[in-house]
Amino acid sequence: MNEKTEDKTETSDEPAVAPRSLLDRLSHALLGEPGTRQDLIEVLRDAADRDLLDRDSLDMIEGVLQVSEMKVRDIMVPRSQMDVVDASSTPESYLPMVIESGHSRFPMVDGDKDRVIGILLAKDLLRYLFLDKKKRAHFNVHDMLRPAVFVPESKRLNVLLREFRTSRNHMAIVVNEYGGVAGLLSIEDVMEQIVGEISDEYDIDDDVMIMPRDDGEYVVKALVALADFNARLNTHLAHEEIETIGGLVMARLGHVPRRGEKIDIDGLRFEILRADSRRVYLLKVTPVDQQNRPQPQP
Repeated sequence: MNEKTEDKTETSDEPAVAPRSLLDRLSHALLGEPGTRQDLIEVLRDAADRDLLDRDSLDMIEGVLQVSEMKVRDIMVPRSQMDVVDASSTPESYLPMVIESGHSRFPMVDGDKDRVIGILLAKDLLRYLFLDKKKRAHFNVHDMLRPAVFVPESKRLNVLLREFRTSRNHMAIVVNEYGGVAGLLSIEDVMEQIVGEISDEYDIDDDVMIMPRDDGEYVVKALVALADFNARLNTHLAHEEIETIGGLVMARLGHVPRRGEKIDIDGLRFEILRADSRRVYLLKVTPVDQQNRPQPQP
């Protein structure tokens, strides 16, 4: 009797086994416990193949895993492509750029991009537009600036996203190891790594390469072949070494363009709607001479 009692006492003193996490239970329920991150991704993809997980959810989960491995420098808007406003300029001088770019936030600099003094929100400029001339003379844009947040190039994206959420800040200025400004990053840039590109009014379906819009405009994917572009818009664009319309625009400009840049080619105005530091994605095409507008082929 005494021996059995002692045995029970010893058993009751043993620490309780912690319950397995939800991820552990899911892993064992699907293909067994993954040994690496890639194994986990394969488990999730297998779950999607068996309709246990929808594709949109799979893409977001993979995006989350990817973000945890990426750093700010991987997706930042480089310094050369930053749209900024100068502290010494008047709102009238940079309002056209603010409207044209379509951005909601702009770093304000003191003569040089290395000297960012704050962040200007485009919506705050609405107050200025409704002032009369007398009040505009006393208007101080510095009173509306939000503090600029500086982060190093090596900062991990998942850490930055967490800081964005807690601080309710939506933009960070990226600095290099010497303290110079290397670029900028917005919360939208990070979120797009998880959920995919966030749509705007110029987005077109995946299976559509050339989409006509009002007033003779076209939204064109940069990967459209020159031959297809010519056939659709009844044009004669050509280049010996280039096959796509995006490649032709880059060749004519002589550099990788940034959003908002424009160039006229053979009676057509090409405006960059979307691009990064490596390539062009989306273009808006408008006939320069509306009277000689190209007639698209059906």
